[in-house]
Amino acid sequence: MKKLWIILLSIITIFALAACGNAETEDAGSTDEGGGDEQLTIGISLPSATHGWMGALIESAEQQAMALKESEGIDYVMTNAADPNTQANDVDDLIAQEVDVIVMLPIESAALSPVGQKIKDAGIPLVIVDRELENDAATVVVKGDNEGIGVNAGKYFVEQLNGEGKIVEITGPPSSVTEQRGSGFKEAVESEPGMEIIASQSGDFSTETSLEVMQNILQANPEIDAVFTQDDGMALGVLQAIEEAGRTDIQFVTGAGGAKGVFEDIQNDGLMKATFLYSPTMVEDAVKIAADIAQGEEPAESMVVKEATQVTKENVDEYYDPESKF
Repeated sequence: MKKLWIILLSIITIFALAACGNAETEDAGSTDEGGGDEQLTIGISLPSATHGWMGALIESAEQQAMALKESEGIDYVMTNAADPNTQANDVDDLIAQEVDVIVMLPIESAALSPVGQKIKDAGIPLVIVDRELENDAATVVVKGDNEGIGVNAGKYFVEQLNGEGKIVEITGPPSSVTEQRGSGFKEAVESEPGMEIIASQSGDFSTETSLEVMQNILQANPEIDAVFTQDDGMALGVLQAIEEAGRTDIQFVTGAGGAKGVFEDIQNDGLMKATFLYSPTMVEDAVKIAADIAQGEEPAESMVVKEATQVTKENVDEYYDPESKF
């Protein structure tokens, strides 16, 4: 009888231990229901590029996202698109993946505005970089002072040309950036009756396209006093076209961005006389803000604007970085 009780107690003990083990296993696997930490993910939707301003921005975005993943454990998914339709599809995928927040640089403002609304309707916070949408879908906008770039450039033209001159404008593709820089520039130069914009064409924020566009403008206009370009990459194409055409009537060219090649031309007393800062590292601020939002923090402000500092021969050495990839 005593042996029987010992056997029964042993069986009961075995079952009790097994039940405890199962309970512990269930507890360990129930972090979602038990309030455990969930993986946070930032979706990043950008245009595609391997060089220039956009190439530097893409690199800055990924470096910042990687740093946040290492320091705070926040994951990220980055997409790059060559056109608005592809970018719209990329964003659809990010929404389907249920990312916690999206950072987007719209290829075109109008085309991507409905996409921004779709993000908002999905309940996902949206941080817009550089080019604004045409609606209020963005939670936060991080950009440079585009209107300030145009106004400051226009004032520079008025001062350098003493209020009289024939000007060429090389613009970007349809976007808030192009519209704001162009309107700011026109506001400044059109206040002077002796200033005339004789040609205004899009260089598509491309060095190659701007080279071709400027070649045609040079052939059509035998007299040009100065060229305003809305982007340093385009300015480099314009400089090449002027040099190849052997034109000596053009007094100066200005740009925007802060490209190393432009800084070097300013340092070497080339035709490039001024540019206005619009750093691609602004995307780092956007990714940091997105990380804060993903972690439940309210953004301190809905609009972050980086200053459009004028860079000329007098201060170019302060901003020139020989190691810069942009």
